[in-house]
Amino acid sequence: LSTFCLSQLIIEVFHNCLLFVLWSICSLFQEDLGELGASSFQVANKAEENLQLALQTDPTDRRYAVLFADTLTLLFEGIARIVETHQPIVETYYGPGRLYALIKHLQAECDQQVEKVVEKFTQQRDYRRQFQHVQSSTVRSLAGEKIEPRELDPILTEVTLMNARSELYLRFIRRRITSDFEVGDSVASEEVKQEHQKYLDKLLHNCFLSCVMQELIGYYITMEEYFMRETVNKAVAMDTCEKGQLTSSVVDDVFYIVKKCIGRALSSSSIDCLCAMINHSITELESEFREILGHRIRVGFPATPFQDFQRGVTSAVSLMQSSLQQGKFDPKGIESTDEAKQSFLVTLNNVEACSENIMTLKKTLESDCSELLSQGFGGEQARLKLESCLSDMDAVSSKFRDLLQEGLNELTSSAVKPQVKPYINLFLSVSHNIEEEEFNDYEANDPWVQQFILNLEQQMVEFKAGLSPVIYDSLTSLMTSLVTLELEKVVLKSTFSRLGGLQFDKELRSLIAYLTTVTTWTIRDKFARLSQMATILNLERVTEILDYWGPNSGPLTWCLTPAEVRQVLALRIDFRHEDIKRLRL
Repeated sequence: LSTFCLSQLIIEVFHNCLLFVLWSICSLFQEDLGELGASSFQVANKAEENLQLALQTDPTDRRYAVLFADTLTLLFEGIARIVETHQPIVETYYGPGRLYALIKHLQAECDQQVEKVVEKFTQQRDYRRQFQHVQSSTVRSLAGEKIEPRELDPILTEVTLMNARSELYLRFIRRRITSDFEVGDSVASEEVKQEHQKYLDKLLHNCFLSCVMQELIGYYITMEEYFMRETVNKAVAMDTCEKGQLTSSVVDDVFYIVKKCIGRALSSSSIDCLCAMINHSITELESEFREILGHRIRVGFPATPFQDFQRGVTSAVSLMQSSLQQGKFDPKGIESTDEAKQSFLVTLNNVEACSENIMTLKKTLESDCSELLSQGFGGEQARLKLESCLSDMDAVSSKFRDLLQEGLNELTSSAVKPQVKPYINLFLSVSHNIEEEEFNDYEANDPWVQQFILNLEQQMVEFKAGLSPVIYDSLTSLMTSLVTLELEKVVLKSTFSRLGGLQFDKELRSLIAYLTTVTTWTIRDKFARLSQMATILNLERVTEILDYWGPNSGPLTWCLTPAEVRQVLALRIDFRHEDIKRLRL
């Protein structure tokens, strides 16, 4: 009996203890719910108070331009403090994996307060009307109602700051919930893990905060594109070139604007926003700005009197048409030949600078984007999108280099070739069918090459002063190719004695030595054919060519064909045609 009573007593004590534990847990749960409700109420009150203070901020206040971003920041910081305060309690009494319920409750309150802040933002900043104004700017510009880009500058900056603070807050929420789920899912099935991930994605992607920021950023991209396009147009219209400067103001101005717009998009911490602005910038540089520079290049470089006259007529007609439309005409506005030449050279420098600036901008963006991704914004998909956008910048830089090459070809054909070709043709007026006496006279009084070099130097001095070193080297390379091509033509029209061949070899060496000093590029390969022609013209007898040809050529690689070798041999008046024909080459 005593044993039975003892057992009953133990059971009763255990039952009472169990009831006490359950009562304690329920009390704690009710206490936590009450505290959580009080925290939500506190968040709402504090957010309302901060919003009212923001609306009362004086426009002269230094934070006035970003007061709504500051208001959102205070809201997010308040919620973050509540999460940090309650997370240990939730983990202690309810175990891992339960933080999601707490944050879901807080996020509902956050969305309500965000809606109020954004509503006041759109009202006070007139954000949606500004967006509509930008959308219809193309039509309105015809009536002179185009919106001033400077008016958009502060509001665009504030929107990107608002989005950056929102992205930072959502990243904090994702990190806390993910960490909590991982502890609880350590022994859970794969299905449970996937379900938890769906909960998290739904909370973060479908909350009002994410949706409204996507809407604001969508408006922002359109407005930022308009800001960039209109500001670039202004920079082009205000283009000036200071005396002594190789490039004009438009290059620095345009790339300052592009970097500002991309940098502002980068500050939003939105990968999609950044990619969109990179693409818009590429389009602006490739389609708009490059076309403007291309038009200036296609006007041409005035070199010959006829070209000067033709350009002057074209410039005069264009000016008169523009002036008549405006009801006035100023003859001083007609571009002079010197101004036209300077404008062409400056444009070439501008194009080369643009190509280099694009690659510099790409390297900077690669570093900035790498830092953004390392902070947890975006994932592998975001990295691939950014790499795709940045790779397009290589193609745009190449298109500017193609335009530069087009301009150099125009400069060569218009200015260099008409001047260089007559100098080379003078070679035909100097006999190379000479004897000892004439050879010695040529050595004392050079009949051609020194004057030719002097003429080349005078021809290129204008370009050396007006072109960047890189472009000048490229132009010198094109000129060298032109010289070798034209000189080869006149050599094949000449006749040579043994000493005449030696004289040509000396002339060729002097020319190569001069051109080597005026460029940093290797030019000897361009003279390979002429050097081999000089070697042939210096042979003592026809069969001596076999010492240099075929297996006997050693390291020498012949650029001349067998037919061309025979053609050059035939230029020697003392070589018999029968001997040349008998050669087995």
